[in-house]
Amino acid sequence: MIRLIPSRKTITGLAMAALTVSAPAHADTLVDNIQGITVGEDGKVERFTALWIDDDGRIKQVLKRQDELPRDIDFRFDGKGRYVIPGLIDSHLHVMGLGFGALTLDLSETSSLQEAQAAIAQYAAENPANRWIIGRGWNQEKWGLDRFPTAAELDAVVGDKPVWLERVDGHAGWANSKAMQLAGVDKTAKSPAGGKVIRDSAGNPTGVFVDNASALVQESVPKPRPEDRDLALSKAQNILLSFGITAAADMGTSIEDWQSFRRAGDGGWLNIRIMSYAAGTEAMELIGGPGPSPWLYQDKLRLNGVKLYLDGALGSRGAWLKQPYQDDPANTGLPLQTGAQLRNLMSRAALDEFQLAIHAIGDAANSEVLQAIDELADTYEGDRRWRIEHAQIVDPADIAAFSKHGIIASMQPVHQTSDREMAEARLDPARLEGAYAWRSLLGAGSRLAFGSDAPVESPDPFAGLAAAMSRTGPDGQPFGGWRVKEAVSREQALAGFTSDGAFAGFADGRFGKLVAGQHADFLFIDRDILLSSPADIRQTKVLATWVGGREVFAAGQ
Repeated sequence: MIRLIPSRKTITGLAMAALTVSAPAHADTLVDNIQGITVGEDGKVERFTALWIDDDGRIKQVLKRQDELPRDIDFRFDGKGRYVIPGLIDSHLHVMGLGFGALTLDLSETSSLQEAQAAIAQYAAENPANRWIIGRGWNQEKWGLDRFPTAAELDAVVGDKPVWLERVDGHAGWANSKAMQLAGVDKTAKSPAGGKVIRDSAGNPTGVFVDNASALVQESVPKPRPEDRDLALSKAQNILLSFGITAAADMGTSIEDWQSFRRAGDGGWLNIRIMSYAAGTEAMELIGGPGPSPWLYQDKLRLNGVKLYLDGALGSRGAWLKQPYQDDPANTGLPLQTGAQLRNLMSRAALDEFQLAIHAIGDAANSEVLQAIDELADTYEGDRRWRIEHAQIVDPADIAAFSKHGIIASMQPVHQTSDREMAEARLDPARLEGAYAWRSLLGAGSRLAFGSDAPVESPDPFAGLAAAMSRTGPDGQPFGGWRVKEAVSREQALAGFTSDGAFAGFADGRFGKLVAGQHADFLFIDRDILLSSPADIRQTKVLATWVGGREVFAAGQ
C-alpha cells in the first residue's frame, strides 16, 4: 500500500492545524453588518442583517434591518457587508473516496487515452516506492473512445508493477496484466452475478471489470492503514469546507471509515457534519448494532441507515433499463441483485429502523425500488424517509409513484450536465423524457435532496446550484438549457442543498436552516447567488465557513 503518511504525529499536526483558523471561543457572538440570504418555511427568500449566536454555537436570533441589536454580547464579528448563506449540504458523496482521490492518481481531468497514459507514467516515475499504482477518474466517453481501455494500454506505460484504476463513476475498474496476474485472473475467470468481465474475441480478460466483477482484482489491492484513512478524512474535510459544504451524507461507510470518523470526533478535529449510510447490511450491523446511532459530537456524526445498490451506472452500461440500450441493442444493463434479495435486505434494515438509501439509475431499477417500497411500506410504518439515490432515468409513468410514500429523490444536478451527450447516445427520446426529471419529481410531490457524488464529480455545490436552475454546463451549453422544462427555481435549488438535504438525513431541526435553535452553520461568499446568472454562480468564492458558530475555514489561510 502507498505509505501516505509517516506517523500518527503527522495526522495529529494536520488536525491541530485545522483547528487554528481564527474564531472566537464559544460565547454569545453577534455576526452583523452582513447581507444574509436564506429560504424561509414558505419557500420564499428571506434576508437578514445579523445573526445572534449563543455560547453553544446555536442561533439565538436572526435579526433583520429593523430589529434592535442585542447589547450584552461577548464577541462581535463585523461581516463587512459580505453575503451570508446557510452552510451547504451535499446529500450524496463519498467522504473517503474524495480524500483518497486527492491523495492518489487522479485521471478525471484527462481528455484522451494518451493523456491518461502520460499521467500514469509520470505518477509511477514520481512514486517509485509504491508497490501498486492506485487511482481513479478515467472515462472512456470523455476520451472519445468507443470501447473500454485495455490492460495492454496500461502495460505500455507501467508493466513492472500492478496498476488498478477505478472508473470515474466507481462502477468499473481497469487493471494491467501484472495486477490481473497477482489477482489470479485469467481466461477461466467467471463474471459474478451483477458484474461483467470484459473479454476479447478469444475470451481473455482485456483488463476492465464492471460492477461486481471489480472485486476479482480489488480484493488483491492492499488495504489502507488507519493512518491513511485519517489523512484521507482530513484532506476530504478541508476540501469540503473550502467549498462551503458544512454537512454531507456519506454513501457507503465501512466500519473502517466509521472508526476514522470517530477518531476525528474524539480528537476534536471533526469539523463537518457527516450523515452516514453504511456500505451494506453487514457494515450497518457492525456500526449501528441494534439501530441507527445517536447524534454524536454536537450533531457532527450519526449513522442514519444503509446504502444498497440495485444497478450500475449509465457510463459503463450497467444501469438497468426496461428496454435495451440504444447504442448496445443486446444489453439492458446489470441488476446487481434479484427483487427478492433487494426486499430481504430492505426488510432487514427497516426492521431495526435504519433508513434505506437505494442506488437506482436505470428506469427498470427505479421501477423495481418503487415497487419494493410500496410493498414494504405498510409493514414498516412511521417516518421512514425512503431514499432513491440518483434516480437518473425514470419511466415517466413511474414519476407519480415517488409521492406515494414520501420518497426522497437524492439527485446530483452536475450528473445531468456531465452525462447529457452520453445519455442521448444511450437512450432514445422517449426515455429521455424521464431523465434527470427534477421539476417533474417535485411536481409529483417528491422532495429533492441535491449533492455531487464526489469524487465522481467535483464537490463544488455552486456548480450544482447553477446546473439545477439552468440545465446548462460550465460552457453555458446547450443554449437555453437541456430539456429546460426540468430546471428548478433558484429557491428550490438552494433548498435542495440546504433544508431539504437536512430533512433527507433526519437532521431537520438541527441544521440546514438559519433559524433560532439550529446550529449556526453558514458561509461568507462574494456574491448574491439569488441575483446572479448561472455562469456567475459557478464563479462564487467561499470567503469563510462557519460550523456551530465557529469559523473553520477562511480563504487564504
